[in-house]
Amino acid sequence: MKRSSVLIADDEERIRNFLSMKLKTSGYDVLTARDGVEALELVQAHEPDLVVLDILMPKKDGFETLKELRTFSKIPVIILSARGSNFDKVKGLSLGADDYLEKPFSPDELLARIEAVRRRAQPGDQTKTFETVSFGDVTIDFERHAVKVNETEARLTRIEWLLLSELAQNAGRLMLYSELLSKVWGPEYRDDVQILRTWISRLRYKIEKDPNRPEIIRTVPKAGYIIDHPPA
Repeated sequence: MKRSSVLIADDEERIRNFLSMKLKTSGYDVLTARDGVEALELVQAHEPDLVVLDILMPKKDGFETLKELRTFSKIPVIILSARGSNFDKVKGLSLGADDYLEKPFSPDELLARIEAVRRRAQPGDQTKTFETVSFGDVTIDFERHAVKVNETEARLTRIEWLLLSELAQNAGRLMLYSELLSKVWGPEYRDDVQILRTWISRLRYKIEKDPNRPEIIRTVPKAGYIIDHPPA
């Protein structure tokens, strides 16, 4: 069986060496990069299964690297940062990161998050009630994992697709914050409502006529989200 590969992009050699050793002993193949430019080159050359990306790096910082990476790849990314501000976390998630971990961190926690990200990156075995459903101008094709808005295909990230899929398959039923977080990210994320709000906002901008007045994905304050009209 082919081993999963992880790219570690961090300008601190001590962190690269430590994480590389930890991941290798946990069964991963590891690539390392000292800056954002080298990280992008390695992703294109080797197509690793996941990237662990530091924010503060020379040449290209983590945000610039992630923004460019998302123009050609949907590879899962976990952001590492010594800057623990909520703004940085939201910015990283908005640019397409799958998870965010503040320094200093436990290597065991990073391993757990890598496993969680990899689990949700795998194709699911969910039973599809429908092959295709429509909500107003939005059509969801479960077989192709495709979404069209006014007959134009919307480019969703993996997380956006998983969220929309869960909500669509449970149309008419309120999905609690903790339920959506557990289904899409894993039970260890059931209390991280901020990450859910960030991704729901991104999804609305891609499928709603007016993201500030959503007609498809409705918020139930202090509870969760619901698509509350039946599919066509």
